[in-house]
Amino acid sequence: MPDKTSFIKIGLIVFTMGVLGMCSSQNVIEDSIDMNTQIDLAIRNGEFSTATNLINQYLEDTGISDEHLKFYSFEKERLNRVRADFTKTPDEVLSYIKKYYPEVTPEEIEAWDDEKSLEFKIIDGQKLYFNYAGRNLFRINQEMKKVWTALHPGDQISSGSGAKLILDEHNSQVIKAANTSQKLYVEPRRLHIKQSVEVLADEVPAGEMVKCWIPYPRYIENRQVNIDLIQSFPAEHQLANPDALQRTIYVERPAVAGVATEFSVEYEFTSHGVFQAIDPGQVLHLKDKVSLNKYLEEDAPHIVFTEDLKTLAAEIVGDEQNPYLKAQLLFAWVDNNTPWASAREYSSIPSIPEYAFQNHHGDCGIQTLFFITLCRISGIPARWQSGWELQPPDDSMHDWGMIYFEPYGWVPMDVTYGLRNSDDPQLRWFYLSGMDSYRIIFNDDISQPFTPTKQHFRSETVDSQRGEVEWAGGNLYFDKWKWDFEWKVLEDGKPGN
Repeated sequence: MPDKTSFIKIGLIVFTMGVLGMCSSQNVIEDSIDMNTQIDLAIRNGEFSTATNLINQYLEDTGISDEHLKFYSFEKERLNRVRADFTKTPDEVLSYIKKYYPEVTPEEIEAWDDEKSLEFKIIDGQKLYFNYAGRNLFRINQEMKKVWTALHPGDQISSGSGAKLILDEHNSQVIKAANTSQKLYVEPRRLHIKQSVEVLADEVPAGEMVKCWIPYPRYIENRQVNIDLIQSFPAEHQLANPDALQRTIYVERPAVAGVATEFSVEYEFTSHGVFQAIDPGQVLHLKDKVSLNKYLEEDAPHIVFTEDLKTLAAEIVGDEQNPYLKAQLLFAWVDNNTPWASAREYSSIPSIPEYAFQNHHGDCGIQTLFFITLCRISGIPARWQSGWELQPPDDSMHDWGMIYFEPYGWVPMDVTYGLRNSDDPQLRWFYLSGMDSYRIIFNDDISQPFTPTKQHFRSETVDSQRGEVEWAGGNLYFDKWKWDFEWKVLEDGKPGN
């Protein structure tokens, strides 16, 4: 695709002018700019069919650059993914809301639309709501959240995890063990995992090779260790290096007519809880910025220092200069002002932190990238981490991160779990320098290449948790296959049992 920083900062039209300005024919330049402008305006106006037709015409141009070919091919795909995420009619959403709030009025619907508590798009002249807009209303809007809570006492709608583990009791054990032992990594849990992918029958022509990447845990010294592969199906596989930033195991097999194509991987590993007690008085300004520059810089399209985000970060931090205290202010602000809600597929969102800023809600990945961006703007190194969380007996795909404080170094953070309801400051701020023992880490960065390289667009362009599948004819999106994630905690926490 075109240079992402240019796209985010100066827009598609200006980028196109810069690239096509190298062409010799001024008429060609003007015609190409006009086509790009038409596509951009059609998308902005919700005219998806028109935009798709224009993109198809543009892609037939034999003079189109490889960059534009890739970019606009994905733009056409992205429009299809947006369509898939926005299918609910106003009547369907109204019917859902009435089940829990029968007295709803048209004026309230309009107000919720305006404040973006109800997420919708106008697509080809039709108003369509996000598939989970009705449920999200009771997570985003404070008054409707009270309505839901009254009807569902004890339901944890803020984190989205449905966790039944008494998490703060476990976190208290992590804190106690770390403080007592003076060790950072404590409370190990030995986990047994089986993850599967099943491509639906006849989605790939018989005899064609189906290629599958299933996430696999990274080796992280002291934290995620003793990773033992038990088996894969098919048995022949290619395992990415232990330090791959988005680690996977690759398997392939030919499609058979009328039969689902199945893949799986089974393994065990040991996960540790983490806690670093932070004394704000000991936190220093960065000494070695050079080695941390990567985690202080923009990384378009999703970590971009827009004027809106720079202004917001400055307002939150104010005159505070201490890096840890600044991080606390940012952490608390995101926790209090960006409630968890079910989210669109990330590949359909041009810039995730900007989306969080404009829509005032997001799931774990949106909250995390929002927090990371605000931290980097404020001079605090921060980076992505993700995989799965286990909250026995439940589980969930989940995104969190790492944050750096001098002289303590890198420590985990999870803004989705946010401030804990405790008078103990170490427990209250646990997720700004600690992590529970029930995490599976597949990824330490976003949008990283796989091993072997995927040839077609990814279904998830940012994260890697469910898997990816393709064949010679193209990518297989999530509607073409099913996934399953099975696990158990081994009692004694030791390898080989």
